Amino acid sequence: MPATIKIHLADDHQVLLDGLTNLLQTVSNFEVVGQSVDGGNIYEDVTKNNADILILDISMPNKDGIETLKEFKENNSPCKVIILSSYEDLKIIKEVMKLGAKGYLTKKCAGENIIEAIEAVYKGEEYFSDTVREKIFNSFMGNHPKMNQNALNDNPLLSPREIEIITLISLEYSGTEISEKLYISSHTVESHRKNLMKKLNVKSTIGLVKYALKHNIINS
Repeated sequence: MPATIKIHLADDHQVLLDGLTNLLQTVSNFEVVGQSVDGGNIYEDVTKNNADILILDISMPNKDGIETLKEFKENNSPCKVIILSSYEDLKIIKEVMKLGAKGYLTKKCAGENIIEAIEAVYKGEEYFSDTVREKIFNSFMGNHPKMNQNALNDNPLLSPREIEIITLISLEYSGTEISEKLYISSHTVESHRKNLMKKLNVKSTIGLVKYALKHNIINS
């Protein structure tokens, strides 16, 4: 039986909190252990109820989501934070990532993605909704990323096949497109992706893109 995931919800709209609670209670191993409509005591409440995951809005009275994240970071809280916000501003997204948020969802897609996001973040992964992920990719890569033709010679850590895989992932090819391009199965592509994340000690596809840019595998 899967471990119980304790979740605390923080948003200044009670209707949204009630809706999320009803949705999350449909998952057998999810337990909503608390709610906050005010930002002032979120850290204390989350610590008291030993929540594993905090779903946090940016716009909160008395203490906003940014200040709450700073408090969690300063205190080395083990609770993992997923931002749920109406904002899609890249500066805000980058700021909360820098402060340790493990996920970022827009409210318009919360119903579709929040269960998957909680499960991913609980396992140590990062999770971003599609529009947020697109903004992050574009900021890391620019609009016209290109493969560095010397990458095969310049990176002794990765095999030629791994260079091909990480390049195509960074250029936003889907798993199916990569398998067709390299004449390998989708299962093999996924195995390479997981092995790359483990080898490079990154938690997400975005981490692979960061590595590819930093080590000149692709040029933005």
